Amino acid sequence: MHAQDKVGPGRMILVVGPSGAGKDTLMAALKDRVKDNDSVVFARRAVTRDADASSEDHDTLSRFDFETLVSAGNVALSWEAHGLGYVVPQSYDRAIRDGKTVIANGSRKVLKEASEKYETAIVLLITAPVEILAERLAARGRETREDIEARLKRADLEPQNVPNLIRIENTGTIETAVSAMMTALNIQS
Repeated sequence: MHAQDKVGPGRMILVVGPSGAGKDTLMAALKDRVKDNDSVVFARRAVTRDADASSEDHDTLSRFDFETLVSAGNVALSWEAHGLGYVVPQSYDRAIRDGKTVIANGSRKVLKEASEKYETAIVLLITAPVEILAERLAARGRETREDIEARLKRADLEPQNVPNLIRIENTGTIETAVSAMMTALNIQS
């Protein structure tokens, strides 16, 4: 894709980070903080799993619909992870063409594709030290602390060679992290 063919002039901001970093919490707080800013749009993903109150709020699509949309190129971004298909709907490309900032819960699997597709693709990495991640994941009660720490030690917690990476260390208050996100992204409330 040539520079003049890239989607713009708005921005695609992909929020990524390890489990337990607080991505969903911070995105919800940011969304609330900028609710009166019409230039910022939060993408609602479609996922090939049923909606579940304990997970991210998303639209549901069948595996067939996922395959159909992706093969036809009728998505802004798509990827597969943990046996599920994820779609950022194509309508968000229109918002970017209209000059808006689109913020989407993303995946490391689409960072390269996003940087090739959009004039401005920014990666917002939400992270925390391994000990804090382990503590937060243990509080969910799905795994033992030892299992979690072993998994986190094996995990690649820092994306490498990613252009336009903004790192937010989520170790303080939600308000502190949201303010850091707004400053780094140059977003007004």
